[in-house]
Amino acid sequence: MVPSAGPAAAPLPAPTADAPAPAGGTRWLDADEQVVWRAYLSATQLLTDRIDRQLQHESGIAHTYYEMLVRLSEAPGRSLRMSQLADSSLSSRSRVSHAVARLEERGWIRREACETDGRGYLAVLTDAGFDALAAAAPGHVEAVRSNLFDVLDAEQVKQLGEIAQAMLAHLTATGAVSPVPPVRED
Repeated sequence: MVPSAGPAAAPLPAPTADAPAPAGGTRWLDADEQVVWRAYLSATQLLTDRIDRQLQHESGIAHTYYEMLVRLSEAPGRSLRMSQLADSSLSSRSRVSHAVARLEERGWIRREACETDGRGYLAVLTDAGFDALAAAAPGHVEAVRSNLFDVLDAEQVKQLGEIAQAMLAHLTATGAVSPVPPVRED
């Protein structure tokens, strides 16, 4: 992304697609990459916002909370260590602790001391939490389908999957995020 130069600032060098980056210099995005980056950024932000709004409106659940409930529903015994829940939901431990407290207030999650480690706690999905997740799931899936999959053809879905997997592999390999557990397939 090329930042905008202010009125008194010197213009930034124009990027070219085939010009190598100077030693130690910035590898600016070319015009095509700018278009792709901005479209990707806008699309992902709008999709996330639309999914969150649908969940909030129909179920009263924030998307981040919904994803935590999903992670717990897929875990053995419907429970995860708090640190595992943070890693799998790509959230900080403090954010997960706050979310779990809010979900405990609703009776959807309970905390239990970890039997194998006196310092650790488990987040456990309650039956009420599972029921809330099951009630929210049809509307959520429809929102995902209508805002993502229905606008793509089969080849684009395949390409999107390959692109997402390549990005995920890179980001987890470089330590930018913890590896995300795979979706459980029944």
